[in-house]
Amino acid sequence: MGSALLPDLGTQIVIPVCAVIGIVFSLVQWYLVSRVKVSSERGATSPSSNKNNKNGYGDCLIEEEEGINDHNVVAKCADIQNAISEGATSFLFTEYQYVGIFMIAFAILIFLFLGSVEGFSTSSQPCTYNKEKRCKPALATAIFSTVSFLLGAITSVISGFLGMKIATYANARTTLEARKGVGKAFIVAFRSGAVMGFLLAANGLLVLYIAINLFKLYYGDDWEGLFEAITGYGLGGSSMALFGRVGGGIYTKAADVGADLVGKVERNIPEDDPRNPAVIADNVGDNVGDIAGMGSDLFGSYTESSCAALVVASISSFGIDHDFTAMCYPLLISSMGILVCLITTLFATDFFEIKAVKEIEPALKNQLIISTAIMTVGIAIVTWTCLPSSFTIFNFGTQKVVKNWQLFLCVAVGLWAGLIIGFVTEYYTSNAYSPVQDVADSCRTGAATNVIFGLALGYKSVIIPIFAIAIAIFVSFTFAAMYGIAVAALGMLSTIATGLAIDAYGPISDNAGGIAEMAGMSHRIRERTDALDAAGNTTAAIGKGFAIGSAALVSLALFGAFVSRAGISTVDVLTPQVFIGLIVGAMLPYWFSAMTMKSVGSAALKMVEEVRRQFNTIPGLMEGLVKPDYATCVKISTDASIKEMIPPGALVMLTPLIVGIFFGVETLSGVLAGALVSGVQIAISASNTGGAWDNAKKYIEAGASEHARTLGPKGSEPHKAAVIGDTIGDPLKDTSGPSLNILIKLMAVESLVFAPFFATHGGLLFKIF
Repeated sequence: MGSALLPDLGTQIVIPVCAVIGIVFSLVQWYLVSRVKVSSERGATSPSSNKNNKNGYGDCLIEEEEGINDHNVVAKCADIQNAISEGATSFLFTEYQYVGIFMIAFAILIFLFLGSVEGFSTSSQPCTYNKEKRCKPALATAIFSTVSFLLGAITSVISGFLGMKIATYANARTTLEARKGVGKAFIVAFRSGAVMGFLLAANGLLVLYIAINLFKLYYGDDWEGLFEAITGYGLGGSSMALFGRVGGGIYTKAADVGADLVGKVERNIPEDDPRNPAVIADNVGDNVGDIAGMGSDLFGSYTESSCAALVVASISSFGIDHDFTAMCYPLLISSMGILVCLITTLFATDFFEIKAVKEIEPALKNQLIISTAIMTVGIAIVTWTCLPSSFTIFNFGTQKVVKNWQLFLCVAVGLWAGLIIGFVTEYYTSNAYSPVQDVADSCRTGAATNVIFGLALGYKSVIIPIFAIAIAIFVSFTFAAMYGIAVAALGMLSTIATGLAIDAYGPISDNAGGIAEMAGMSHRIRERTDALDAAGNTTAAIGKGFAIGSAALVSLALFGAFVSRAGISTVDVLTPQVFIGLIVGAMLPYWFSAMTMKSVGSAALKMVEEVRRQFNTIPGLMEGLVKPDYATCVKISTDASIKEMIPPGALVMLTPLIVGIFFGVETLSGVLAGALVSGVQIAISASNTGGAWDNAKKYIEAGASEHARTLGPKGSEPHKAAVIGDTIGDPLKDTSGPSLNILIKLMAVESLVFAPFFATHGGLLFKIF
């Protein structure tokens, strides 16, 4: 079979070094952002004081040209930034208190369920996949699974929180840099996104690697037990992501819908107008939903794909022969991903300069293309240096012989499928292309036709991504069974640092535009921040496409690992136990979406009433003579999201437990397959429909083409119809859609963690009858 070129010692050095490089790079980016001062000191500048005149670094301030007092503008920006940061921090602390209680309760449940598999016995047991060998007791798996669950949960929470902190630190700095040119504002927003992307990718890798090495001290040669316990890490990461996504999504959309419906449609005031009582809550929501939620979500995908690959590898020749370098292949791909993303980021911030608005979106798209191209070479290097030329992979009870070039193709097909999904998403959600322009055009005849066109666009946008995912699944499974699918998912997520940088850039730019409006900056600055935000909207949709595509592959890989661990030889759809599971599983995404949509609707209802009340009862508010009561709106969003995130979370977390205990592993396998198949379709269509409606509204507002000008200006009837479409799309693209990819992953990883218990004690109802 041969051995890998990279020795085990080399692996022990390479992985942590790459993780540390990622952390250091993120700190350097943070330092560069911090040099933009948010204070009213004269001459407080940014890296713009560099001698080179790059990205408009020599531009004089628009405010000074127009005679506006620079001190007041900067002081206002600082005040607004503090208000947003405090709102986001207090919400996340409140959310984490509730989530912390759940985390401890669920950790106890993991310990009790897994410990009871062998009656809390401390004696060794026959291994699951090789009965002749002895493995560590089930009690050890229970303890270590619980520890890894808590590790994953805490790392996920920290990742989300740090992301939010960085975003609220950068928003006003982006606004201030927009005075000196769009290129400078772009660099600050993108660098801030990169801080989050690299911190999350590096932390996820480093904590997982340290956990594996610490667990190995106890498990020794029992790699089967070791990597089974490590799956708890993925469960912890994803369960926190679910609450972060749902809670943050409800918060942000309740505020957004309330602010838009009353402010834009009823009162005809601009977006982010300081007279609007919901404006601070809306800007806080961008950070807790789109930043903290998205960070935890992609962290969950990343950890689960790693865990799925490691579980399958541990019962393949890598684990049987104790080949540590080959075993760490998923971690080495992620390590290479950090280095590739580092080079890619420099293309946006240092190698090329942005001089005009029209260059923003191509610069972000180039990030995806460059990272994918370089990563393809990176995967080849990792594959040829870290894998033997030939090895065997566990394939449902048999060992399949695989060559290293086949595994390279598995990872590459996942990577390129991700790029295809990204570009298809962009085509359907960017206002530069005909689908969104058609949706905007339909606003001529009112909101109803806008909604019809938007829904049709969303359904149509599912076709190509599903074919891309299907081809990736077929190729990777044919070459390397379930391990191939797991590494294909990892391939899609290998450029996670760049993906997150692009994704976080959007909400930072959105906040920057809001701050510019609230601080009373000139129209030209608002135009620049709007251009950054419009590009960010499309890239956010691309990020969601990546997240959903990778979730489909991750979920399937986890499904395969669960079926193997539960001892199911075949999942036969014709048996009633499996079919009832399949049909119920396909229903779950609809139930979940109904819960989250209704939550946003009821929270938005309270918000609309409060905003109307303030406009009607506070004298001088519309004239701008008095400040609105922002705090009440922030409280409405916080209370609603905390209360409303619990039922959808409970649905996802309890379903595998109830089905596994009462109906057994075969029915549960049906539920997982059904949820995966229907969840992916709804998630893609919901995200793209919402993204298209949002950009159709922005297309009309910008008035950049002759066609757009015939539909505008702001306040016209087509514009009002577009705002209604955007408002309907808000919970679709930012609450239900993105949360669904967590639903399909989380149920699969939870089933895998509890598989030993379900296989031993599950199916109570079928045992009775």
